[in-house]
Amino acid sequence: MRRLVPRTLAGQAFLLQVVAILVLVIVAGSLAAYDARRDSERSARDQVVAIAVALADSSSTAEAITSGSATARLQPVTEAVRADTDIAFITIMAPDRTRFTHTDPARIGGKFVGTIGPALAGRVFTETYTGTLGPSIRAVAPVRASDGRIVGLVSAGITLSGLADRWLGQLPTIAVVTVIALLLSVAGTWAVRRRLLRQTRGLRPEELRVMYEHHDAVLHAVREGLIVIDHGRVALVNDEARRLLDLGDGPVALEGLPEFAGTAEELRDVLYLAGDRVLVVNRSGVSGSGVDRDGGGAAQTTSAVITLRDRTELQGAMGELDSMRLFAESLRSQAHESANRLHTVVGLVEMGRGDEAVRFATTELELSQHLVDRLTAAVGEPALVALLLGKSAQANERGIELTVTDETNLSPTGDSSLDTDSVLSSAELVTVVGNLIDNALDACDRDDPWVEVTVHEDSSGLSIRVADSGPGMDAEEFARARRRGYSTKTAVEGALDPGRGLGLALVSQTVERHGGTITAEVTYGSVVIVTVPRTAES
Repeated sequence: MRRLVPRTLAGQAFLLQVVAILVLVIVAGSLAAYDARRDSERSARDQVVAIAVALADSSSTAEAITSGSATARLQPVTEAVRADTDIAFITIMAPDRTRFTHTDPARIGGKFVGTIGPALAGRVFTETYTGTLGPSIRAVAPVRASDGRIVGLVSAGITLSGLADRWLGQLPTIAVVTVIALLLSVAGTWAVRRRLLRQTRGLRPEELRVMYEHHDAVLHAVREGLIVIDHGRVALVNDEARRLLDLGDGPVALEGLPEFAGTAEELRDVLYLAGDRVLVVNRSGVSGSGVDRDGGGAAQTTSAVITLRDRTELQGAMGELDSMRLFAESLRSQAHESANRLHTVVGLVEMGRGDEAVRFATTELELSQHLVDRLTAAVGEPALVALLLGKSAQANERGIELTVTDETNLSPTGDSSLDTDSVLSSAELVTVVGNLIDNALDACDRDDPWVEVTVHEDSSGLSIRVADSGPGMDAEEFARARRRGYSTKTAVEGALDPGRGLGLALVSQTVERHGGTITAEVTYGSVVIVTVPRTAES
């Protein structure tokens, strides 16, 4: 028996549906046949009652009975009516059961076999009774004279065998309708089976169950955020995505997700800020999902699969590594320049120009030492001093004039002249100032390249201002740059560099975490201003 049961889900569904259809069709056919029999019996009773009453109420019937010539006058009439109505018999009798008419003339004058009591009492009634012609459904009606006396009875009947012939004649029609319904149902079920077979790829129910359980377990256990959107509806948000986006438990609406969920564009390793996290977002549209379910054309939000990776800790480490790399490059550049200056000094000494050698060496040293002394005196944070020195060397190599203004004044973190710690930690200062300077170095005008940096802290809080000679950004572009990975610098002509554009987003994240603000304006240049107020905790 197990070999007879189909293995695929589509096959099993088809078999179950065929069995159900067979049962339904057989039951329906049986009920139709039963209903045809009941209707035939009901129709027969109505017919014999109507014939009996019509003959009984006819004045000619009562007149023929009272005149003594009932048989001669009524026998032709009853036979004509019986032939026209296709019933078994019509018998007209006296109140004592003596027959005046009968289908078989030989039985005229004999006694009627059956119940007549209710008719003698003046009522019309029906019954099923076995008479001389066999079992029959019959009706008996009283015949009244003009004075109201019951002078006779009329009985009309249909034999059960004749009635069976009537309703059995409907069975072929019922059978044809039943077979047609069965064929149409099986054909429809076969079409459903084919569609189901394509959609399930011929998998068995247990295979589908195992696939779903493994699919669900993998999606929720994977250490990458996953969001599945189906025609504008959030179909799946796994555990990691809920953690990264702070969604909590329960259903998730599309409106409750960040903007990258509702966009229709393809995203590849795009950086987004979600709270205090830096996420790498990829969004891929599902093939064939561009038309909505109602057939109304292209959907506004197509189905898509979105993946999220947490890059927060990695980005922080990369920021510190970039700072160290820039500082190392600055030291390498200075060492290279120092070697060049040393060779020059040695050459001047060998040429006997000792005074010029001393003057050349001390001038370069004084300029470099002056910058170091000025930054060390104004900025009490060694990490920030190293960053500014490194950025100065980097700007010098690129032919950009980088200026740290005289307004710069920053207390060392953990040892402030204001008897309180600095508003931002050293790592946060490096993140904010370093990214702002990097953006300025990239954006400044190449015909007149300059960058100006001011870092000032007082009792009210911290202010950082970075200006450059570039064109700046409008409000919409600046908001977009703060919201997600965005860059106006191209890696290859005509294409945005996907590895850039996180600077302002990281700055915005750090500033907002401390309740600060970041604004941009275009005055004497493109100016970005960061303000972080001092709170009771800072």
